[in-house]
Amino acid sequence: MVRKTKEDAEITRRHLIDAARRVFLECGVSRSTLEKVASVAGVTRGAVYWHFKNKTELFFAMREQAILPFVDRVVFDAEDEDPLAGIEAALREIIQILVDQPATRQTFEIISFKCEYVDEFAAMMQCTAGQLDFLRQLGEAYARAGQRGVLRAGLVPEALAYDTFLFAGGLIKHWLSSAPDEHFRGGVDAMIRTHVALRRA
Repeated sequence: MVRKTKEDAEITRRHLIDAARRVFLECGVSRSTLEKVASVAGVTRGAVYWHFKNKTELFFAMREQAILPFVDRVVFDAEDEDPLAGIEAALREIIQILVDQPATRQTFEIISFKCEYVDEFAAMMQCTAGQLDFLRQLGEAYARAGQRGVLRAGLVPEALAYDTFLFAGGLIKHWLSSAPDEHFRGGVDAMIRTHVALRRA
């Protein structure tokens, strides 16, 4: 019975996060309330407060859920003979996750366009632990590329890592805001390929 209760509670929690995503996407974070989330979820306001003490906590739970596909799918192989190909594959996988995972895509739309980063949301302006880990892995991959002779001479792995990190962030934002027939969507593969090719020996 206890296990069943915990499972039910987790199902309700996920349902509330889904409802919050819909409300945030439609209304924007600042104009969203826990009352609206409760209404969309079909539960009482008390049920929302049982799981989340405020809107900020619910927002961060939604963001954390959206990050999980990236942790699972964007990986770098330290044994890869061509680390630059691995970087290119990772960048493609980031975009593919946005294609494959509507909830993740919607969350990133909210983070990018539907939230004002003031007061309790100001901390969101800083890089997450996952983003910093991605930056670290980029630096290591570029360093391996240099060691294996596939990196163009004179380039600094750390600087390249920051450059690619910023490229990925800008690409995600413009991909999200573009229509399917616009260049930031239709030309994304070519842009990623060119970005990496400019670093090759």
